[in-house]
Amino acid sequence: MRIYDIILKKRDGHPLTHEEIQFFIDGITHDTIEDYQAAALLMAIYLRGMDEEETLFLTRAMMHSGQIVDLSSIQGVKVDKHSTGGVGDTTSLVLAPLVASLGIKFAKMSGRGLGHTGGTIDKLEAIEGFNTSLGVEEFMDQVSNYAIALMGQTKNIAPADKILYSLRDVTATVDNISLIASSIMSKKLAAGSDAIILDVKVGSGAFLKTFEDAVALSKVMVDIGEGMGRRTMAVISEMAQPLGEAIGNAIEVVEAVEVLKNRGPADLRELTLTLGANLALMAGVSETYAAAYGILEEQLKNGRALEKFRTFIEIQGGNPAFIEDYSKLPQASHVVKVFPKRGGTIKSIASDDVGIASLILGAGRETLEDRIDFAAGIRLMKKIGDTISPEEPMAVFYTNRPEKIDEARERFLNAFEICDGPVTPPELIKATVSKDGVDRLEN
Repeated sequence: MRIYDIILKKRDGHPLTHEEIQFFIDGITHDTIEDYQAAALLMAIYLRGMDEEETLFLTRAMMHSGQIVDLSSIQGVKVDKHSTGGVGDTTSLVLAPLVASLGIKFAKMSGRGLGHTGGTIDKLEAIEGFNTSLGVEEFMDQVSNYAIALMGQTKNIAPADKILYSLRDVTATVDNISLIASSIMSKKLAAGSDAIILDVKVGSGAFLKTFEDAVALSKVMVDIGEGMGRRTMAVISEMAQPLGEAIGNAIEVVEAVEVLKNRGPADLRELTLTLGANLALMAGVSETYAAAYGILEEQLKNGRALEKFRTFIEIQGGNPAFIEDYSKLPQASHVVKVFPKRGGTIKSIASDDVGIASLILGAGRETLEDRIDFAAGIRLMKKIGDTISPEEPMAVFYTNRPEKIDEARERFLNAFEICDGPVTPPELIKATVSKDGVDRLEN
């Protein structure tokens, strides 16, 4: 078998066999295929596409290119969650202890943030002493004994994906449904959970800009998960504006604690409860969505979700004192109120520009080698449909880079479209996608 023939076959629009796809993944993993040949095949896939069977074959081959975490020895249903990324996406910090407080085993491997989207690992590392570098055995023991563990993704999980992603990033082949789906699902499947909930973002702060693209990706990922014997479901959620109010790391930890204290922003709470209720259904904890949603609401009210969060912080080496005293988290030397240039109603938000403004303040990274300032970020006080005036602040900046404030302010303010009439805020939950099809929730 030759990589040349595989490139030629896909270039001419023919489907690849399992053996050909396996040959390709083995070759890039063991460095027997040149980067330029891999890039050529990626471009052929981008232009010609892959059918459902090919996409499943590619995911399986990438999944098996490295270590497979076997959680079968752990009693109960093990669940996992993935978000396609957005601005202010704090959901995992609330969802993990919330579902674990019901005894559902939440086992998640997460990555670091890049660009304007924040990573769960970065947020957790804002907590003094918190250890995200668990070994796989330690990770499994923690899931078994405490029903919750969250660690950084190891280099041994789906290594072929890292190689392919770096090539896609420099060859303009990122935006292909099969390549995106196989990248996400190969890592999720290798992590070993029985059920996976996917939070697929759509809008100005997400890489998917249209509802149709979000549905297409969700269907492919659900089909892959179900095809590999995992209960899989996607929730399509709005990212036309940042989720919640906090965009950063330490300030997002505070926001997560506020939700766990049965307070916090309504949209973050709603999305977390929606994801959690569907996980509870997949785990067999409840027979109906409404009942599951109600049970999780009660876990916020009675303090059990917050207590599970405290336990989670302690067992991974963190100091939980910040739960009562937020000043124990990293603090910014400069806290600046931001005022709009004119009054009116917020019509739309270029959420990615708001995320970039927080990156300018120090909250994000442009390369994986960049260091994040955990204290930096933006607290958003006004969102779509809210009225604003030049006398009232619409955000607060937190930074240790005073020389960057003006640049960040200009980027931030230019992200908002202001009008004079009333505006209806967008619906947060747009649809769910399961093996039974698409249930569109927005009219």
